[in-house]
Amino acid sequence: MKLVCSSFATGQRQVEGTFYEFCTYYLKPSKMKEFMQNFKKNIHLRTTYSELVGYWRVEFGGRIDRVFHIWKYDNFAHRAAVVKALANDPEWQEKFFIPNLPSIEKQESEITYLVPWCKIGTPPEEGVYELVTFLMKPGGPALWGEAFERAVNAHVNQGYAKLIGVFHSEYGILNRVHVLWWSPNADSRAAGRHLAHDNPKVVSAVRESVNYLDIQQNIFLIPEPFSPLK
Repeated sequence: MKLVCSSFATGQRQVEGTFYEFCTYYLKPSKMKEFMQNFKKNIHLRTTYSELVGYWRVEFGGRIDRVFHIWKYDNFAHRAAVVKALANDPEWQEKFFIPNLPSIEKQESEITYLVPWCKIGTPPEEGVYELVTFLMKPGGPALWGEAFERAVNAHVNQGYAKLIGVFHSEYGILNRVHVLWWSPNADSRAAGRHLAHDNPKVVSAVRESVNYLDIQQNIFLIPEPFSPLK
């Protein structure tokens, strides 16, 4: 198996080519409903080619007229084949791509890998999600990786929220790490955050990690009905 040089490998190297594409579409507010209805109707045309991990609309935490979705690929050749197939699929082009181009103001794409010490989690029931993005100081995981892992696991061990995945950027802004959490609802997430702030084990682990932190952003996500992660 060919070794993939993962920029977050603080211990065991990442040996799988599997990666996750983080896509964000900024939509025109007047077109949001129309865009989502069209996507729901034609989602099967897209998932024929690659696996959709999750699809959410942003509820708060910056611009709210946007959707965020994660796609899984086996490797870069797989993604290239999917892009080519979609470009040559007349049904996808005519029913979704071309009609919805006027609804999109901007698109962003980021290639990420799961960190070696994390696997995609499964939520116990339908709920809400929080994507926490950390821009760490230059120097890479050799500098801050172990402290960051301890901070995440301190939250996991207390059970204040369910960890779905920890991802690091490979293409996009480097030294950026995304942590995706699940909670039953917004109030339970808020309650968990307050408890974490009063927990000495969590506070100690976070205090160590933030020494290497430049910027943190939290966005609150509502899964769409067709999202595999609900």
